[in-house]
Amino acid sequence: MDIKEIGVLGAGIMGSGIAQVAAQSGFSVSLVDIEDQVLKEGIEKIRESLRRFQQKGKMTETQAVETLARIRTSRSIEATMSAVDIVIEAVPEILKLKKEVFRQLDQICPKRAILATNTSSLSITEIASATKRPDKVVGMHFSNPVPVMVGVEVIQGLETSEETLADIYALTERLGKVGYKAKDFPGFVGNRMLMSMINEGFRVLWQGISSAEDIDRNCRLSFRHPMGPLELADFIGLDTVFHILEYLHNEIGERYRPCPLLKQLVTAGQLGVKTKKGVYDYTGGEKKPRSF
Repeated sequence: MDIKEIGVLGAGIMGSGIAQVAAQSGFSVSLVDIEDQVLKEGIEKIRESLRRFQQKGKMTETQAVETLARIRTSRSIEATMSAVDIVIEAVPEILKLKKEVFRQLDQICPKRAILATNTSSLSITEIASATKRPDKVVGMHFSNPVPVMVGVEVIQGLETSEETLADIYALTERLGKVGYKAKDFPGFVGNRMLMSMINEGFRVLWQGISSAEDIDRNCRLSFRHPMGPLELADFIGLDTVFHILEYLHNEIGERYRPCPLLKQLVTAGQLGVKTKKGVYDYTGGEKKPRSF
């Protein structure tokens, strides 16, 4: 398939990052979210990311302007998704919500269009069951932050066709990314391992064995990770981490039961960077430790 028009559904951290990368790569992009404020914040994230690229000499001002010009925003799926070649969905990690979104997309998008989900853990096969084109439904899980990270997890559902996979690998390459395949099993490859580490980091903090700063410092200095598990959880969003862990707990077993401290923070609405408070406090514009 000659992909030219890309729809991105969801303008949060992942959706805005995907839209930016697609526009940088020369595609026309429709970025859709049901909330005006999320769309505004998404575009501002893209502007800030492009500014950083310019400051580092990786992009000219003209290229940044052209990238933004390729992105159209809307609150309406119906008004924007009827002519796309592929939709990449990046809504919250809730299976019921994703199935409803794919049911709508199946009715609105052209029959030729591929429907991709950025899910990091949920069943591609079950999401595809909400459509009449399961052969064109595929997992395309980007790494966060999307404009910087190169890896894309490509997940084949039970009925995803080889043609669809070939199109996705070709698109991944055009986006400047590298695709790697995973089977349609809860958590796939990346989050199967990552969520175990994040959850264990919360348990170590909850049990008072070490502070959040020292847990993260340990992973950065001893494992050469760019971020520790707790600061990474704040960056991802504690609600997203919690939803993924709940799903893995239900599907795989006890070792993925969310730590009580994580659940408590989510219940309190302290979701990390996006709410200015999570494991760390970001209210003053910088990351500060908290006591637990």
